[in-house]
Amino acid sequence: MKTIKAKSILQKVRYDNAQWFGIDYNMNLYKGCCHGCIYCDSRSDCYRIDKFDEVRVKFDALAILNRELRSRRNKGVVGIGAMSDTYNPFERELEITRGALQLIDQYGFGVSIDTKGSLVTRDIDVLQRISQQHSAIVKLTVTTTDDALASIIEPGAPSPSRRLAALRELADANLFCGILFTPLLPHITDDDASIESIVEAAHQAGARFIYSMGGVTMRTGQKEYFLDRLKAVSPSLPQCYREEFGDRYLCNSPRKREALALLRKLCKEAGLLYRMPDIIDAYKKREPNQMGLF
Repeated sequence: MKTIKAKSILQKVRYDNAQWFGIDYNMNLYKGCCHGCIYCDSRSDCYRIDKFDEVRVKFDALAILNRELRSRRNKGVVGIGAMSDTYNPFERELEITRGALQLIDQYGFGVSIDTKGSLVTRDIDVLQRISQQHSAIVKLTVTTTDDALASIIEPGAPSPSRRLAALRELADANLFCGILFTPLLPHITDDDASIESIVEAAHQAGARFIYSMGGVTMRTGQKEYFLDRLKAVSPSLPQCYREEFGDRYLCNSPRKREALALLRKLCKEAGLLYRMPDIIDAYKKREPNQMGLF
């Protein structure tokens, strides 16, 4: 495991925090990811991450984070896992993420986790404490319930069945958790059967929500990598994508409207949230100083 220097760990988000699960800060403790997801946007040239598939840990990350959390007056929600999955295989031994969650708990912040890592269940105790004093949400990315397909498009990640088992464990611990059904891969995971399977699996696992955006991104550095590996799903798919999407960055499913309409319908029937504002309202608690007013 290589280490890299970092001047800062915690970054204030520069967009309206209602756009992505109400987070106020972003944090990445590792650089790179070994899940090998063929569609990952973080591999794009614009992020300037050399050797993206090689995981590196940020030197003295917890000391830097401790200093930054201590100095922040606004105790918002810290987003983890935007650029690289914080529950990579090295985390089991290093426990950098667990240490960060303990600091988030210590300083009274909330947390929002994006992951495909089933190891997140190890930290249920800390997440429960964070949830009690602020807010906590865990999003397990599940793009398909088909373990065989996932082994092609997400070869280094835990299988969907393992992720769904982790979701069940989080739900049983009374943590607010659900599924990121994203990206929705055109001609691969956008059919009715795939959507029905995701909703049924989420409901059975005790999820509170499913969130999807309806497409995949393709840009320089990631596009050709993605298209080349699509051959393993079906030899005709790369040319299909080139003809259908050309040089577009956001490549929505041609049946996005129908797919998301079905997703909304099935979520309503299963009692699952699917709108971003509703998900944020459901998991977020008022800041301690706001509660004091009442």
